[in-house]
Amino acid sequence: MTPVHLAFSLLKGGFMITRDMLIGEIVRLYPQTLKVFEKYGLECFECQIADFEALEHGANVHKLDVDALLEELNRTIS
Repeated sequence: MTPVHLAFSLLKGGFMITRDMLIGEIVRLYPQTLKVFEKYGLECFECQIADFEALEHGANVHKLDVDALLEELNRTIS
C-alpha cells in the first residue's frame, strides 16, 4: 500500500477520493471513474504522467473546478 492509499478519507463506511491522490492511482483503484475523467476532458490517465500528477494539479492545468470533479468522482464510487 502506497502512502497515497493511506491518505484516503473515510466516507460513510467507504473511501473517498481526495484532491491530493494521483490520477493513475484513482483510475487503478476505481476504473469506473474513467467515464468521469473523459467527461471532463482529462485523458491524461492514458499517459505516464498520471502516475505522478495529483488530481488537483491536473484539474488546475485544465482549468477545471476541482470541487465539482471530486464530487462527481466520489458519487461514481459510492
